[in-house]
Amino acid sequence: MSDNRSGGSAPTVLRMVLGKRLRQLREQAGVSFEDAARAIEVTPLTVRRIEKAEVGFRIPYVRELLHTYGVPAAEIDDFLALAREANEPGWWYSYRDVLPEWFSAYVSLESEASVIRLYEPHYVPGLLQTHDYAAALMRIGFPNETKEDIDRRVALRLKRQDLLAKPDAPAVWAILDETVLRRPVGGAEVMRAQLDRLTEALEMPKVRIQILRFKVGAHPGAFGPFHYFRFGFSELPDVVYTESLVGAVYVDQPTDVVTYLEVMDRMSVQAEPVARTRAILGELRKEL
Repeated sequence: MSDNRSGGSAPTVLRMVLGKRLRQLREQAGVSFEDAARAIEVTPLTVRRIEKAEVGFRIPYVRELLHTYGVPAAEIDDFLALAREANEPGWWYSYRDVLPEWFSAYVSLESEASVIRLYEPHYVPGLLQTHDYAAALMRIGFPNETKEDIDRRVALRLKRQDLLAKPDAPAVWAILDETVLRRPVGGAEVMRAQLDRLTEALEMPKVRIQILRFKVGAHPGAFGPFHYFRFGFSELPDVVYTESLVGAVYVDQPTDVVTYLEVMDRMSVQAEPVARTRAILGELRKEL
């Protein structure tokens, strides 16, 4: 995943976790890639791809690998049950017709994260958008698509928001550039409703929103939007996501992730305190 565009079948977080566990079990057992490959009669490259979650789990392969690594029978059964679950497509699979492969990985990460921190300089984050705001953006971003496809894209975005209502919802900390709130999207009525939605989000116990005012001037995150994910799995590193018009970069090298976090921390100090957000949203709403 490190600093590469995602390609092929985007893995679920569980598949990534189990791939990491397989690698740990192999290394603890002192088994080489070559020996593991011989045990299941494949190439060493296939074993590497299994551990990197680049392919789905073939249960007979996983069973034989675990046996080769000396894993007790009872633990093998538990692992295989998780492997079968990991092979199941995520809920977003039903939206695959309007979901780019490179963004599928993002939805998987978002769905399983325990902490999401993000900086947005252009638009309200998808997790906090209203239907009409999202629809207006989709019509701009995909001007040649049918109304049905636009509706599907909006439905996917709103479905992602179910995450915030879960008992184990992630902590979401968003820093929004003032531009986000002043850029008209869909007209005044749509913007008023969107500002109301952000105000309502402040009532959620795990949602924090800060606004980076124009008066701050230049700041360290001005190069573009980025999102940071932390997980409740020790096997999965923190991940930072950035995107372009045609793809995405997922960064998980610790030194690189720390660089993004340091920038995020500096920006959180420059931004208005969370306690001021409600008042600022109210002031901006009155201007519409």
